[in-house]
Amino acid sequence: MEVIQPLAQTTLPTRYGVFHMAVYVGDNVALWVGDIAHTAPLIRLHSECLTGDTFGSAKCDCGEQLDAALQRIQDDGCGVLLYLRQEGRGIGLINKIKAYALQETGLDTVDANRALGLPDDMRDYTIAVQMLHALGVTQVRVLTNNPTKIGALESHGIHVVSRESIQIASNVVNHEYLVTKKHRMGHLLDFDNDRVNP
Repeated sequence: MEVIQPLAQTTLPTRYGVFHMAVYVGDNVALWVGDIAHTAPLIRLHSECLTGDTFGSAKCDCGEQLDAALQRIQDDGCGVLLYLRQEGRGIGLINKIKAYALQETGLDTVDANRALGLPDDMRDYTIAVQMLHALGVTQVRVLTNNPTKIGALESHGIHVVSRESIQIASNVVNHEYLVTKKHRMGHLLDFDNDRVNP
C-alpha cells in the first residue's frame, strides 16, 4: 500500500479537549490523543456530512456521532478520529441533496440513491488505512455500527481488536433513516421494536 505523509500538522484545542491534528491529501484529517502507535487505540472513521456535522440536520445522526466520538476518544485518552471527505456516503453534496428531495417523496435513502443511478454506498476506506499506517497504527478498537468499515480495515492489514457501538437515539425525523440503515444496509443498530425514541 502507498505510504502517505501529512501535508500539515498542528495541535487543536476543542471543546472536547486538545487533539493532535494532521491533514493529508484530499483534505482528509486525523485527530488523535495518546500513544496511538503502541496500543490498540479507539478509532472512528467519520465520513464528512455538511448538513449534520455543520448545520445540525435532524435528518441523520452524523453530527451527534461526531460529537460523541470526539468526546469518547478524549475520555479514553488514546484514540484517533479520521474525518474523511466523502460526503453523502461518497456521492457528493449535490447528489446527496437530490437524494434528500427524493426522500421527501417517500423513498428511503437506498432507493433514493438508486433512483439517481447511484450505488447505495460509494465510500472507499483506502485513504483511512493509509492515514492509520502513517500514524503507526496497526491494531484498533473501532467505534462504529457499520460492519463494512471493519471489513475494510481488516482487508488492508489493520487488526480490529474489538468494535464499540456508537448508537445515537433516533428522533421523529431520522428514525426511518436509521431503520433503513439497520435493515437494508446491515448496520448494527438496536432499536426497541424499531420504534422512535422520545
